[in-house]
Amino acid sequence: MNLVPLPCRLLACLLPALLFSAPVLAGGLAPGYRNLPFAAPEPGSYELPVLGTAADGVVLDSDGRPLRLHALYDGRIVLLGFIYSTCDDVNGCPLATVVFQKLRNALKSEQEPAGRLRLLTLSFDPEHDTPEAMRRYGEGFRDGGVDWHFLTTRSEAELQPILEAYGQSVQKEYDAAGRSTGKYSHLLRVFLIDGQKRIRNVYTVSVLHPDLALADVKTLLQEVPAPVPGGGRAASPPLRAGDDKTGYASPAYETHALALDARRGRPADLFQRAQRPVLGLPKLPVPADDPLTPAKIALGRKLFYDRRLSLNQTFSCAMCHIPEQGFTSQEQATATGIEGRTVRRNAPTLYNVAYLTKLFHDGRESSLENQVWGPLLAANEMGNPSVGFVLDRIESLPDYRGLFEQAFGRGPGMETVGQALACYERVLVSGDSPFDRWRYGHESGALSEAARKGFELFTGKAGCAACHTVGDRHALFTDDALHNTGVGYRASMDKTPAARRVQVAPGVSFEVDAKTFAQVAGPVPGDLGRYEITQNPADRWKYRTPTLRNVALTAPYMHNGVFASLREVVEFYNRGGEPNENLDPLIRPLGLSAQEVDALVEFLSSLTGGDNQTLVSDAFAAPVGNGR
Repeated sequence: MNLVPLPCRLLACLLPALLFSAPVLAGGLAPGYRNLPFAAPEPGSYELPVLGTAADGVVLDSDGRPLRLHALYDGRIVLLGFIYSTCDDVNGCPLATVVFQKLRNALKSEQEPAGRLRLLTLSFDPEHDTPEAMRRYGEGFRDGGVDWHFLTTRSEAELQPILEAYGQSVQKEYDAAGRSTGKYSHLLRVFLIDGQKRIRNVYTVSVLHPDLALADVKTLLQEVPAPVPGGGRAASPPLRAGDDKTGYASPAYETHALALDARRGRPADLFQRAQRPVLGLPKLPVPADDPLTPAKIALGRKLFYDRRLSLNQTFSCAMCHIPEQGFTSQEQATATGIEGRTVRRNAPTLYNVAYLTKLFHDGRESSLENQVWGPLLAANEMGNPSVGFVLDRIESLPDYRGLFEQAFGRGPGMETVGQALACYERVLVSGDSPFDRWRYGHESGALSEAARKGFELFTGKAGCAACHTVGDRHALFTDDALHNTGVGYRASMDKTPAARRVQVAPGVSFEVDAKTFAQVAGPVPGDLGRYEITQNPADRWKYRTPTLRNVALTAPYMHNGVFASLREVVEFYNRGGEPNENLDPLIRPLGLSAQEVDALVEFLSSLTGGDNQTLVSDAFAAPVGNGR
């Protein structure tokens, strides 16, 4: 961590705090216990410098589950404090806990900063501070609106690299006989970390105060992307749900999309990650004839991001299932294949696809091993003319030499290609959302009051849980069945408009009459849903119930991407769907008020997994296999 000098504006704000620290040096209580003798700086009236990158490391939560610090950062603003639970220096570890508690209490009525802030208390005494000890230590501090985690590590060996990375000096104290006293000599330090995992302030005993920390948190919340040379703004953080296209129709729109060479990531141990229980999810189902192995997962990952596996070597699986966009595509209502060929349905998310027994929107496949061949051979997706064509292509590529033999003991074939891709998709597991931490982790502060009200509606008045099921120990948020909501019926019954408004560039649109439009666009293909598979008239316009996990990341919605926002989806169901002769009997007008719609949307937004950025970062590290 490289520390840089504070800018003059920030120094001016902190100078009063430095001046009123004199009582600490004289042996009194630290400033954090008392009211500020001056007004805290106005949030946004100053800048916080970037002091370095916040390091990662493996920690244990209070249930003993291993987590990475970066997973806990999760795009939030974080206050990280190092303590040990038996510290008796009132101006030491207890001060950090008191300040965190005061900050939490101050934010009970402020939903915006409370929902974006996470408090982490990490012990540097793993021998005494076991997960159970940290759970007991934190029991009295879990009733606020701020997410607060009490952490430890397995051993001093795992702790030491974290302490060194953060410059946290800690030394055990020994008596005259050389026996440990159980006490530590250390300098109290609390780190403020922004949503891009950058350290923005370091508080010591002299300046650690809830009012000052709150002003800093609110200042970070007000930040906008910094200007970059040549105009425009800096690219959005790479580990985000997707590229925000709000305002795209405006002539002043500036893209924040990441260029390919700006996508930097770090490979993850996906095999080990898949072995760990995930809060809110059942045990990962793995078929007996396709067990997970590191070699198979790595090979499947390579295939998934390889553009050379399409007919013209330009298109990969990941170009419809974009990692930072929820492993779907937020850019298009329906997918687009090679050469811009139209696909009639929306690209579904691959998060937690391992748990599904029906695949594709119409449920026509039952195993991932078979499903992966559909896009590879579809003329409007990856365009390959045959299985043999794909296998010949793989065998011709020198960088695949020996990989199939290492993973399967034999070369590439229809079965082994399917199994490798399935193994990678199977480990795209995402749970430990704020909802999971509230319902299954029993963290009362993990979910906002509005989201809790939304869950009450979800399982009650709105009836959403009838299809998007929630269990006592885990929740997949899908019944894995097929239903007619009326969306498909409405699309089939829509008449061709006399003219269409076509946007050709940001802020530039034209009205195009139907005749001219037909000359450049193919006819809109029909879509009867499950009926196309079963030929049973009762199955017309039935589609698979999607999981709602990570739903805030996976717009647009429905099988045809007809709704751009969660609010539109909720309002559609509130109206009772679209009436038709096969409408599912579970679909009915809900009578929700505007406030209840807001609460449902808030709840749905709480279903975003807590460790998604690990998968996204791993994806960014994968080679894309450009054809030559």
